[in-house]
Amino acid sequence: MINNERLSGILLHPTSLPSPYGIGDLGDEAYAFIDFLARAGQHLWQVLPLTHTGFGDSPYQSFSAFAGQPLLIDPRHLIRLGLIGGWELTDCPIADPSHVDYGQVIPWKEKVLALAYSRFPQKRHEIPGMDQSFQEFCESNRYWLDDYALFMACKKLHHGADWLHWPDEYRCPTLEFKAGLFKSMHEDIEYYRFIQFLFFDEWKRIKKYANDHDIRIIGDIPIFVSMDSADVWANQHLFQLDSKGYPTRVAGVPPDYFSATGQLWGNPLYNWEAHEAEHFSWWISRIRAQLYNLDILRVDHFRGFEAFWSIPYGEPTAVNGEWVKAPGHALFSAVRDAFEGNLPIIAEDLGIITPEVEALRDEFGFPGMKVLQFAFDSLDEGSYLPHRYTSPVCVCYTGTHDNDTTRSWYQTLRPECRDKVRRYTHCSNDTHFPLDLIGTALASVAAYAIFPLQDVLCVGAEGRMNTPGIGAGNWSWRYQQSALKNELADELRGMTILYGRY
Repeated sequence: MINNERLSGILLHPTSLPSPYGIGDLGDEAYAFIDFLARAGQHLWQVLPLTHTGFGDSPYQSFSAFAGQPLLIDPRHLIRLGLIGGWELTDCPIADPSHVDYGQVIPWKEKVLALAYSRFPQKRHEIPGMDQSFQEFCESNRYWLDDYALFMACKKLHHGADWLHWPDEYRCPTLEFKAGLFKSMHEDIEYYRFIQFLFFDEWKRIKKYANDHDIRIIGDIPIFVSMDSADVWANQHLFQLDSKGYPTRVAGVPPDYFSATGQLWGNPLYNWEAHEAEHFSWWISRIRAQLYNLDILRVDHFRGFEAFWSIPYGEPTAVNGEWVKAPGHALFSAVRDAFEGNLPIIAEDLGIITPEVEALRDEFGFPGMKVLQFAFDSLDEGSYLPHRYTSPVCVCYTGTHDNDTTRSWYQTLRPECRDKVRRYTHCSNDTHFPLDLIGTALASVAAYAIFPLQDVLCVGAEGRMNTPGIGAGNWSWRYQQSALKNELADELRGMTILYGRY
C-alpha cells in the first residue's frame, strides 16, 4: 500500500462542511475543501463512514453497511436536475451554522427528497441519460440495494420501529413473503433506490474531482454492523441470532483502566462459521463496494478480527464476556485473493493490542495507527512517541474523531505533561500549539500523517466530534467557509514541503 510514500492529509467528515442547508453536503463547499487541500499540499482526505445513519446519528450505527447517507445529498443539485425549485428550499431550519441540529435537519431534508422523488418519474425521461443511469445503478447494486430499499420501506410501514419489533412475518420473512412485499411496496422501495442513486452519483463526482487533484480519499469501515440494519435483517444466518432474530451474543470491550464495567456496544456478533462456509462472500462484497467509492479503507477495531469480546445478550454491562477467536487470517486471505493482493487497508490498532493482533496486522502489511495525544498523556517512553516508531508502515495522527481537539486536550494536560509536549514540539506560543503538533506528525517517519481540520484551525472543545460513551451531542461540529484562509494553506504547504510530504 505505502510503497515508500510520504503523504499527509486532513480528517474531516462531510457533515462538517459549510452549507446553507443545516448540514454539510456534497455540494460546492466539498469541492472548495478539496481545493484547499490541494493549495495546502495535502494528498489525503479522510472521512468517517458515509453510510445511512440510524438512531443517534452516529456513522458507526447505520441502517446499512452499503447505503450512502441521504443527508449528504446537495439540494442545489436537485435544483439543477429540475426536481426542486429554489423557492422550495427557503424554509430550511438553520439555528446555528457551526453545529448540525439533526432533529430539525432530518425531517426537512426527508421532505425535500420526497418532493424531488415525486417529480422523478417524469424528469428521468426528460433529462438525457438519467433513466438509463438510474436503471444501470439499480442493476449493478442489486446485491445490496434491494434488501436495503425493502428494509427501509418496511421500517416506514412500521413507523420507524426496530425490526425486532415488527410482526413475525416481517421480522423473519420467507422468500415468498418478500416477493409479495416488493410488489405491494413498490413505490416506497423505488424511493429508497432513488435517493441512493442521487447520493452515489454525487459522491462519484466528488471522488473524481479529488483524484484529479492528486488527493486520495480514506474511508472508514466499522467491524460490526448495527442490529437495526438491512444487513442483519436480510442475512440473519450470518449473525449470532436465535430463531426469532434476537441476538444471542453481542459486541463490546472488557473492563479496563478507563472503565470498570467495560463498553457494551450491543452490535450482533458474526456467525463466523457461516461466513467461512460462504467463503466470506458478504465481507468481500462489502469491502469491494467500499473500495469502489474510496481509495483506502481504515478498518475500525481491527483487534476484533483476531479475537472479539463476546457478551451474552441481555447483560447490563460488558463485565460478563469472554474472548473468542476470530478467523482473521482466513478472512483477509480470502479478501487478498479476491483483490489479487492489492489491499489498501489501514488497521485501527489502538488500545491494548496483543502480539497475536500485531502478527495478523503485519502478516498482511496493514499500517497501524499512532496517535500523538496518547504519546504525551504521561511522562512514560511509550510507543506513540515519534522517536520510538520502528517502521514507516504506520499512520501518525494528532488525534482522531474520538479524541478531544488538540487545543482542548493540551489545555487539560497535567502541567508536567504539558511541559514535555511543549519542549518536544518546540512550541513557543500556546495558541499555535495544534499546528506545532501537526508539524511533529509531519516530521515523523510514518508514511502517512493525518490531522483533523479542527487541529488545523486550532479549534477548542466546541469542535470535538465524538465523546465515546456519551450518547447525545456528537457528530455535529461544522466549520465556516471563511476559516479556510489562503495564509493557512500556505503555512500547511510550507510544513508539508519541509518534511518531504509534498
